Amino acid sequence: MWSLVAKALLAGAMIATIAEIGKRLPTMAALVASLPLVSVLGMIFLWHARPDAENMAVHAQSTFWFVLPSLPMFLLMPVLLRSGVGFWLSLAVGCALTVALYLLMVQFGPRLGIRF
Repeated sequence: MWSLVAKALLAGAMIATIAEIGKRLPTMAALVASLPLVSVLGMIFLWHARPDAENMAVHAQSTFWFVLPSLPMFLLMPVLLRSGVGFWLSLAVGCALTVALYLLMVQFGPRLGIRF
């Protein structure tokens, strides 16, 4: 139980730190947010819970393939925002695109030889 609380507090602290940096230095906040901190911490916690090399290899490889469908959102949102679309609608459209691309990845990835 305490382990879960510690993980949640750490994740919250990371998000709060990025938000605070973003108030003054948006590009620096983007850099910090783009670091694979969550993935690295997740791998450390997973390894601690289950030190299995093959399990970790599958996790790391799957993380790579699932990052790719999320990237177009970060190109679409600036276009929408600069075109006058509101933040919340831009975010929703970006998230919808990401979900659609995740579904495509899950559907077609195995057909292309990608293992999850």
